[in-house]
Amino acid sequence: MTTFGIIGAGHIGSQVARAALAHGHQVVISNSRGPETLSALIAELGPNARAATAAEAGAAGDVVVVTVPLHALNQVPVEPLAGKIVLDTNNYYFERDGHISALDEGETTTSQMLQKHLPASKVAKAFNHITSGDITTDGLPAGTENRRALATASDFDDAAAFVTSFYDEIGFDTVNIGPLSQSWRVERDRPAYVVRQNAAELTENLAKANRLP
Repeated sequence: MTTFGIIGAGHIGSQVARAALAHGHQVVISNSRGPETLSALIAELGPNARAATAAEAGAAGDVVVVTVPLHALNQVPVEPLAGKIVLDTNNYYFERDGHISALDEGETTTSQMLQKHLPASKVAKAFNHITSGDITTDGLPAGTENRRALATASDFDDAAAFVTSFYDEIGFDTVNIGPLSQSWRVERDRPAYVVRQNAAELTENLAKANRLP
């Protein structure tokens, strides 16, 4: 059993919580408005979930999921996440986040930005290229023909391995892109973004991706 600390209780965060709980894990979840605003969600999620502040969720999690808008990245607590695997679900939406020249010019990725913010953590890309509802409905048993695949990327082998294991547990194959510097291949407006694809198709779509428009 793993305790997931989830920072961000939006569509992706709440669905990752549901998936984790369905497989016997525990969840400590936070949002930007305070734990008291999550009472309805916690009532739905059940006794293995509780609400907390972002710092408390980070401290409680064996693994932490950061699923906040990119413009709020600097508000993610640093010290409670030190030494932990951190799953980054983010995408860059300039309409929401404002233009970030380093991303516009292909000099970094959203996951590298989070890794820089969390220098003592082990960041891995996860769940950024699947619509939230599919997280709990599209999973299939291992070995099923045409099983859906999701990608991960990390500078740390154990972080990528954790994502691979968790994906498999909740019903997805994995394609490992490599280091965080390659995680742009699965981000917004690329061929692999929010489409249903098996591992072979995902591999092809990752190869087709262009760094800049």
